[in-house]
Amino acid sequence: MLPIIAMTVMTQGIILPEDLAKEVDAKRLRSTVEKLASWNDRNTNNSTLTEAANWIADQYREIPGLQVEVMKYKLPKMARVPEEKEVVQVLAVLPGETNTRILVGGHFDTINMVDKEKGLQARAPGANDDGSGTALALELARVMSKRKWRNTLVFVAFSGEEQGLYGSKALAARAVAEKWDIEAVFSNDMVGNSKNKIGQKDDRQVRVFSAEATPGGGEAPPHHSRELARIIEFLTRESVDGFGVKLVFRNDRFGRGGDHTPFMQAGFNAVRFTEVHEEYSRQHTEDDLPGDVDFKYLGNAAKMNLIAMGYLADAGQAPTNVRIDRSQGHDTTVNWHAEPGVRYTVYWRETTSPVWQGNVRLGAVATYTAKKLSKDDYIFAVGAVGGIPVEAK
Repeated sequence: MLPIIAMTVMTQGIILPEDLAKEVDAKRLRSTVEKLASWNDRNTNNSTLTEAANWIADQYREIPGLQVEVMKYKLPKMARVPEEKEVVQVLAVLPGETNTRILVGGHFDTINMVDKEKGLQARAPGANDDGSGTALALELARVMSKRKWRNTLVFVAFSGEEQGLYGSKALAARAVAEKWDIEAVFSNDMVGNSKNKIGQKDDRQVRVFSAEATPGGGEAPPHHSRELARIIEFLTRESVDGFGVKLVFRNDRFGRGGDHTPFMQAGFNAVRFTEVHEEYSRQHTEDDLPGDVDFKYLGNAAKMNLIAMGYLADAGQAPTNVRIDRSQGHDTTVNWHAEPGVRYTVYWRETTSPVWQGNVRLGAVATYTAKKLSKDDYIFAVGAVGGIPVEAK
C-alpha cells in the first residue's frame, strides 16, 4: 500500500489551519460558558433566551468583518411550548471569495426536564448542553476572522433545539428557500465533557456522527454527510498532539437527534460533534454547571472543527464525472472532469476500511493511475485539495 501523504502548505504565505488552531483560547471558552450559565435559564419560551441572544450577537459584532443577524422565526404551540411565539437565534457570516458556505454552530437554549414544580422557570444553566458548542462557534469566529478564506463561513447560535430542533429546521428551510450553497454543516452539541460518574474518561477524542450518504431520489435530496465525516477525520489526523476524532457511522446517538439533522434532511452535508462519554445526570438539569466542563478538552474539540473547516473553506470546486477506467489490469486509473485551476487529491481505502488509507496530491490534472492497486480491493475518490472527495464509480 502506498503511504499516506499528509496535508502540506496550500498557498505560500497563507496561515495554515493547523497554525491558526493554536490560537484557540481555553480561557475565552471558559469565559463564554460561564457567562451563558449565569442566566437562570435560556429556555426558548422565556425572555432570558432573547437576553442571551442579544449578548451573543454583541460578541459577534465585536469581531471585525462579520455580518451579524438576530434571526426571527415562529415556534409552534406544542408540549414544551404553551403558546405559539416568535423567537430568535444568531447568525454571523464571514464573507469569502465565493458564496459556498461552511457552517458551524451549537444551540444556546436550555431546558430543565426534572424540576416539574418550577416548570419553565426552573434553573437550567446549560454549561455543557450546549454552552460548550455555542462557545466553540464564537471562539472559531474570533480566530478564523484573522485571515481571508475562499469560501464563506457561517457561525450560528441555534435556539429551539430542546423543543425539537426548531431553530435548525427554520435555518435549513431558509437555506433551501434562498438557495444557499452549503458545502458542510458542523453541529457541536455537548463537546465539553471528558468523563462520567461511572469512571469512564476519554479526553483524547471527540465523536463525529454522520448519516450514510444518499444519492437522492423520490422526496429525499442527496447528501454526502458520511464523506464529510471521512474527510474531517483525514484532515485532522495527527494535527493536534494526542487528540483526534472518533467516527461513529450513524446519524446521531441512538434514538436521539441534533441540529445537523434538518440540514442533512434538506440535502446538505452535515455532521454532529459530541463528547465520547456523556454524563446524563447533568443533562437538562440544574447541575449542568461550568465547573464540570473540561475546557482543555473543549479547546481541542474546537481545534478539530477549525482545522477541518479551514481546509474546506479554502477548497476549490469538487470534480464531476469521477470514474474508474474499467480496463482489466494490476493498476487503477481514475479520471474526472476538472475545473480550471483547481488542484486535486486522489484518495483510496480498502473496501472494509472506514477511513482513507492513502492519498496523493496532484496539480490541476484530470487523471491519475494508482500503480499496483486493484480496483477490486480498493475504493477510490477524488476531491479538490481540502474538499469533500467524490467517490469514483
